[in-house]
Amino acid sequence: MKSQSDDVLANSNNIDNDGKSKKSIPPYMKAISGSFGGIVEACCLQPIDVIKTRLQLDRTGNYKGIFHCGSTVCRTEGVPALWKGLTPFATHLTLKYALRMGSNAMLQSAFKDSETGKISNHGRLLSGFGAGVLEALVIVTPFEVVKIRLQQQKGLSTDLLKYKGPIHCARTIIREEGLRGLWSGAAPTVMRNGTNQAAMFTAKNAFDVVLWKKHEGDGKVLLPWQSMISGFLAGTAGPVCTGPFDVVKTRLMAQSREGGNLKYTGMIHAIKTIYAEEGLRALWKGLLPRLMRIPPGQAIMWTVADQLTGLYERRYMVNAAL
Repeated sequence: MKSQSDDVLANSNNIDNDGKSKKSIPPYMKAISGSFGGIVEACCLQPIDVIKTRLQLDRTGNYKGIFHCGSTVCRTEGVPALWKGLTPFATHLTLKYALRMGSNAMLQSAFKDSETGKISNHGRLLSGFGAGVLEALVIVTPFEVVKIRLQQQKGLSTDLLKYKGPIHCARTIIREEGLRGLWSGAAPTVMRNGTNQAAMFTAKNAFDVVLWKKHEGDGKVLLPWQSMISGFLAGTAGPVCTGPFDVVKTRLMAQSREGGNLKYTGMIHAIKTIYAEEGLRALWKGLLPRLMRIPPGQAIMWTVADQLTGLYERRYMVNAAL
């Protein structure tokens, strides 16, 4: 006679006791959990993102570092300036995580072994990369173009700003630069997000298994602090590896066609120009605020997402199998 522990052990190995592959958490649930995590992350970490953008756009050394940049912005523009671009940033994160988590779940289903229901590390990497590419093209690039254009503006008086808000900014870009203007910097964004997500999904699963013995579908709900540790660790490698892509993406998105030729004509040209004019270290500008934002952001997002998906597993998957 089967016991509850036997069923849970079988679920943790992605196979039930009859040798059949178990059900996975549906992509729509992954998408919902990711979107809620994105909302919480955006509200908590927007100031770090504003500082990162200002540092990456600083070519003359106005800011001496992350704390000097933050204090300068607060002193000259007011504390609310640290939340510039929050609306597009929060919307962007909500849609991005919904698409990322949902598409990754769908791709993982496609890469799973039909007999065992397991997915290899190779399949997990490809699923993550595919999800990153998709989110970069559909969500990330146009939203970040608007966000960066808003963040680079100095001051709080809307009468003196070129872009009055996210909708006005998008309309102005389309009118002056065409629809393609919203996809400025798409190439480095694809490279950055694809690489980031390939590493992040693989690392998050590995840390859950190694640290907490957590397998998808086993009904175990990680404690919030456990999710935060796994998410934080999974989010650390990407910023270091993809720093140059992020700097180039920001520079390409920030430049406008108004008033003459573009300084950077593409990803490769931007990398060469930045290296020639500012040195190799300039390609990792803003790395510290990225490390202060992305790993904590992943910790926050995964804490929320794991709680939602864990409760779903326990209520609709494990209990239904007992």
